[in-house]
Amino acid sequence: MGLTTASLALPGYLKAAGSNTSRPNIILIMADDLGYSDIGCYGGEIRTPNLDALAAGGMRFTQFYNCAKCSPTRATLLTGQYDQAVGVQNMEHGVTFAEVLRPAGYRTIISGKWHQKPLPTTRGFDRYYGLADGCCNYWNPGIKARPGEPKPGRKRAEPRRWAIEGKAIMGYTPDDKNFYTTDAYADYAIARLEEYKNESKPFLLYLPQTAPHYPLHAWPDDIARYRGRYKIGWDKLRLQRYKRQIEMGMFDPKYEMSPRDERVPSWDSLSESDKDQADLKMAVYAAMVDRMDQALGRIFAKVKEIGKWNNTLILFLSDNGGCPETPDTTPNIPPGPVEGYRALGPAWANASNSPYRKFKSTDYEGGNHTPFIAYWPGVIKPGTITDKVGHIIDIMPTFMEIAGAEYPDRIDNRKVKPLAGKSLLPIFQGKRRKQHDVLYWQFGKAKAVRTGDWKLVKLGNADWELYNLEKDRTELYNLASQHPQKVKQLIELWDDWWKKCKE
Repeated sequence: MGLTTASLALPGYLKAAGSNTSRPNIILIMADDLGYSDIGCYGGEIRTPNLDALAAGGMRFTQFYNCAKCSPTRATLLTGQYDQAVGVQNMEHGVTFAEVLRPAGYRTIISGKWHQKPLPTTRGFDRYYGLADGCCNYWNPGIKARPGEPKPGRKRAEPRRWAIEGKAIMGYTPDDKNFYTTDAYADYAIARLEEYKNESKPFLLYLPQTAPHYPLHAWPDDIARYRGRYKIGWDKLRLQRYKRQIEMGMFDPKYEMSPRDERVPSWDSLSESDKDQADLKMAVYAAMVDRMDQALGRIFAKVKEIGKWNNTLILFLSDNGGCPETPDTTPNIPPGPVEGYRALGPAWANASNSPYRKFKSTDYEGGNHTPFIAYWPGVIKPGTITDKVGHIIDIMPTFMEIAGAEYPDRIDNRKVKPLAGKSLLPIFQGKRRKQHDVLYWQFGKAKAVRTGDWKLVKLGNADWELYNLEKDRTELYNLASQHPQKVKQLIELWDDWWKKCKE
């Protein structure tokens, strides 16, 4: 692609500080279908010591947004533009942060889930290994069984697309019987860090995880760590997480926890057999999150080993809220092994999103609100919690500012649409940043718009609902009938944005 060549001069923020520090390495980690409260530093009971350490040494956001769905979030994250404007599958009207940072002198690597049609190696990444599709069997992403193993459980008959470097593989069955996607992503990342450890150029390492997206697959030892822990049920679990969030300063006690979702039965109404099966599901899910944290710990250890930890910015987030989908194609096989294909479902997903309402694919806070951790030694004050509003459109301009990179006007004689986001660097530095005037969302029949503390939300054929997030973070009190002019104003903003996206 023909892109504007970026300046390799020292970034402005380093010049202003009179620093001799080189431009930082960047590690961007995105979990898949992780709920807001699943990890320890956001109120969860799942063991995540490596992510918790990032939070303790860095900054946690309490108002950071995604696009509420896998592929739209990825297109938006990669380009700094709303997916509706850039092209949700091909990103044809945008440029990725790898395409911007590579000309600025960065080594660009991705290990994990891509979920876009063009492979990463055609969009600015030097190296790639991982799932180039939406989801797959963790033990065996292919169709054929390995010798001595059952046929892998699958959502559909068609093969999932995997890729190694620039080669797509339809139906990837690794020979190694100990293959597990989360571990394999870490192995590849560690190998590339070792390969490039003596390079003078900084690296961008993008780690889009598959975990904890279904199917529910995990190592038996990891499952055993949680088996039986969730027999307290989702009602008590939600309350425990809510209280823990308040205790750690992540949630203001003036806000109520949302009630149990209307789709979810009370835990006490279940039979003992159903409770045991539900406990196993959540134990496997927790094990998947735990294993992801273990894998990240191995990568972090490698970064420290090669002497680059103290000059590395690390960001962690999720692509959307907890997932209520139930594609259980093997209902008679318990979650965990290669032959099974099970999902978590709405009951535990409701708990994962505590204290918020709704799920992935909706634009309520439970669907489009993500945990977001930023860690950067010497720049971010350890243990900071911020309520500044951010969005994944802000990632690209942040990378550009810290790298001293330029945004191209054109790609291959096609005009590139302008960035929608703004840099998060002032927030990282503890400075004031002018907040977004308006933020927008749309996926399928879900829509939302936020300006200031007002958020307008619509799902399906229901009426628009209006919430004041400063007074009602969990969206319990619909004020649409009390403020019809505000509703009208925000609908007009959304309609105007939608038209401009299509221009």
